[in-house]
This record gives sequence, structure tokens and C-alpha cells, in this order.
Amino acid sequence: MIVLGLTGSIGMGKSTAGQMFSDRDIPIISADEIVHQLYSGEAAPLIEAAFPGTVEDGVVNRVELSHAVLNNEEAFKMLEAIVHPLVETKRMQFVESQRQSGRALVVLDIPLLYEGGGENAVDKVVVVSCDAEQQRERVLRRPGMTEEKFDAILARQVPDAQKRARADFVIDTSGTFEETRHQVDALIDNLMEGHGGHA
Repeated sequence: MIVLGLTGSIGMGKSTAGQMFSDRDIPIISADEIVHQLYSGEAAPLIEAAFPGTVEDGVVNRVELSHAVLNNEEAFKMLEAIVHPLVETKRMQFVESQRQSGRALVVLDIPLLYEGGGENAVDKVVVVSCDAEQQRERVLRRPGMTEEKFDAILARQVPDAQKRARADFVIDTSGTFEETRHQVDALIDNLMEGHGGHA
């Protein structure tokens, strides 16, 4: 089984590409989805203990949590120390269950794959990318996003050029959805052919 890491800086189209893998019946698990589940489950009491006032009715208030850790390196590291091991456990369970069911290819959607050393957990890495101006336009259209927040997020991410240089594959999302889908389909076909099977 091939474990493919899907990553890319904020606003590069990673979620869109991830959906295209899913459309081809490739099992995919998103780190963001895992975190979302954890924030309304086992991580909530741990986060409330570390950051009082950030949990309401058993669910982490992401806006409050963001305020608590933004531009605070120590707080951010404390949050990572709580969340990362829980995410890693869920991810390993997913990979193992897909392996048991005989899948040939699975995708791990990991936004901070290079930043967190996640390339060691995958066989190949695909990076989604577009030009910086397009990225900025996409991100600043998001609700609640500000220039300051965007710049703070970018500062935590390995620069796009470095990601592309380290990747096994690059998907350019600066064109149309169909152009992106064509690249995703070609990549899946390439990996399946090399693996001698079907997803």
C-alpha cells in the first residue's frame, strides 16, 4: 500500500485536491478533520486545562483558542504538545485499517507535513501550489481572515518554493478545477500503475 502525503501552504487548494482524490474513491484522512473531532471530544478537557475559557459546552471555541496562542510561541507549543500525539494516533489507526482492508493507495492530508516532520510517515509527498498573489487573494476572502493572521500563519509554514523542491509530485492549482482534476487523475493513475493494482 502506498501512503501519499498531501500538503501545501494555506490557500493553495489542498482541500479541493483532497476532494478530488476522494471522488476517485481513494481513502483520505484530513488532519484538520481529526482536530475538529478531537476539539469536541478527548482533546477538549486537556485544552481547557491548559487554556482556561477556551471550551464551551465541551467543545473548543477555535476563535478563543486562536486568540490564546496567536503570536505566543510558548502557548502554541503547549497546544501542539496536546494535539499532535492524539492526531498521530488517529492517523495510524486509519492507515492500519486501510491496510487491513487491502487498499492500494491512501492519502494523508497534512497541512504542516514538512513543518512537523510528517514526511517520515508517508511513502510519497504531493504538494499543491499556486502563485503567491493568487494564494493571498484566496485566503483573504475567508471569513474572519486578516492580513495579520495570514502573515502569522505563513510565518509558521515552510515556504512554498522549498515544499515544491522537496516534493515527489506537484499539483498546480492556479488553473481551472478541471485542470487540477486532470493532474490529480494522472497522479492516481501513475501511482496505481506503478503499484500494479487499483485503488
